[in-house]
Amino acid sequence: MSSSLILRSTVPRSFRAVSGRSALLKAVQARHASTSTTYVPGGPVYKGTVNDPTDFPPPSKSHGSYHWAFERLLSAGLVPLTAAAFVTSGSQYPVLDGLLGISLVMHSHIGFDSMLVDYLHKRKFPILGPIVTWTLRTATVGVLVGVYQFNTNDIGLTELITKVWHA
Repeated sequence: MSSSLILRSTVPRSFRAVSGRSALLKAVQARHASTSTTYVPGGPVYKGTVNDPTDFPPPSKSHGSYHWAFERLLSAGLVPLTAAAFVTSGSQYPVLDGLLGISLVMHSHIGFDSMLVDYLHKRKFPILGPIVTWTLRTATVGVLVGVYQFNTNDIGLTELITKVWHA
């Protein structure tokens, strides 16, 4: 009893009058009638067999094959760098404070860049994709200049966080 109610609620009214195999055939025909591509007999022809290995492109720095290795290394390096920057004073070790600032900005840049490539790729968004990518690059350079100015002309990143933490 309950299975027939579920079947009635899921099947459109136009198919309720027709039952069995003809309903499935009409649903498939309606689905294929709405698509813009037509069925090609035989489908696409692939070279080789299913047991042949896939050819991968050779590693290239310009195409991002080293991107994930660098991001993992940077992420793993941020943990001891953050601990070392807060154990020592930022004013006594300005190089460590500068490395922490640059590492945090680059880590954020890589994360946002990966997100932009996934969601606003330039093939799908030919105008908006490059605009947002260059906006991210410009903002990253601006933040790096700001971190440099803050670390050289003011108290520094770790001293600021220490003062805010104890406030």
